[in-house]
Amino acid sequence: NSPKGRMLANFVLWRDPAASERFLILLPGDLAQAIAKRLSMYVLRSKVKIADASSRLVRMGLAGSQAPHLVREAFGDTPHAMHSIEHDGATCVRLDERRFVIFADRAVAAELEARLAREATPVRAEAWEWTGLHAGIPTIVAATQEAFVPQMANFELVGGVSFRKGCYPGQEIVARVHYRGRGKERLYRARIAAADVAAGTPLFGRRFGEQACGTVINAVHVPGTGTELLAVL
Repeated sequence: NSPKGRMLANFVLWRDPAASERFLILLPGDLAQAIAKRLSMYVLRSKVKIADASSRLVRMGLAGSQAPHLVREAFGDTPHAMHSIEHDGATCVRLDERRFVIFADRAVAAELEARLAREATPVRAEAWEWTGLHAGIPTIVAATQEAFVPQMANFELVGGVSFRKGCYPGQEIVARVHYRGRGKERLYRARIAAADVAAGTPLFGRRFGEQACGTVINAVHVPGTGTELLAVL
C-alpha cells in the first residue's frame, strides 16, 4: 500500500520449493518493474537481490472441475489452497478449489504443457482472467494503482488483510476504515453490453448524473454476451 492506505499491487508470494532461500512473486507485468524498485527500498543491509524471473519461467493457468485430477497426475499430489508442490523442475500453486498456476523452467515447460493438453483444452489468457472474475479476486494493474483501500476491493472478506500484523505502509488508514469507519464503496461483479471496457474505466448511473459512481478494476470481453467485470461501486 501507499502511505495513504491505497493499494499499489496485490500478488501471490510463495517460497520456491527448489531453493528455500528464494521467494517468487506473481503479479501483472506492467507493475513488475515498479514494484521491484519499491521493494528494493526495504532491502537495506540485508543480502537480498530482487530480479525479474519471467524470462526463466513459463507460466500456465489450469482451471476447472478436472484441474485437481490433472495436477495430481502431473505432480503426484494435489496441494491445499494457497500451498505449492514441486516436481521435475515445475511448481504448482493452488489458488482455490478449481484454479492452479504452474511455473516451469523453459527446458521442461513444453513437455508438461503437451501432457496437460491431452485432457485440458488450451485457451487464451482472457479465459484465465475470466476465472479470476468469477472467484471475485481483483488484480490491481497500472491503471488502478492507488485507487482503492483494501476494503473497497473486499480484501478483508477473503483473508487478504491482517489487523493483527505489525507496522506496514498505510496501516493506520486501513485499520481506521475497519474499526471506525464504514466503507461506502464495495467490490461487485457485473456484466454490461459494451465491449471496449478496460481497467480504470469510470462507471455512471442515472441517479448520480455526471458524477461517476464506480470504477472498473478488471474486465474481460466475453463474445456474444458483452463484458464481465469487477468494479468498485
